[in-house]
Amino acid sequence: MRIAPMRPEHAEQVLAIYQQGIDEGNATFETTAPTWEAFDKGQLHDHRLVALDGDRVLGWAAVVPVSDRCAYAGVVEHSVYVHPDARGRGVGLTLLTALLDSTDAAGIWTVQTCIFPENTASLALHQRAGFRIIGTRERIGRHHGTWRDVVLLERRSPLIS
Repeated sequence: MRIAPMRPEHAEQVLAIYQQGIDEGNATFETTAPTWEAFDKGQLHDHRLVALDGDRVLGWAAVVPVSDRCAYAGVVEHSVYVHPDARGRGVGLTLLTALLDSTDAAGIWTVQTCIFPENTASLALHQRAGFRIIGTRERIGRHHGTWRDVVLLERRSPLIS
């Protein structure tokens, strides 16, 4: 497995992995993967990665800014998704570690994420990667007609004082 920058040639596989996560029901409030153009538009391109086995995408990670306000320039929200066949092999932790190395080097001081409490594997992965639980946002959004909670986690860069 190698980690590489996410490129347009990865689009089909990246979006397929995203849709698989959506279909499982505990990864996101989204109900369908966007087009590549919409997916590509809001992300910080310097912090988008794929895990590859040859040409096969095993997983991906990306960040989006949380706000366009100057005070939040160093705060991003991230996503990490792993193909179901590649889970349990360290792909998620490898991607997340590489993503954090990238954001640290760029001076980003906070990486945050929201995870459904039922997604225990993702919660454990993030805690292994140095994220801490900030709290639970109760009934924050409706998903398939049901109010859902999310656990807010963040990781502060050790390089920023």
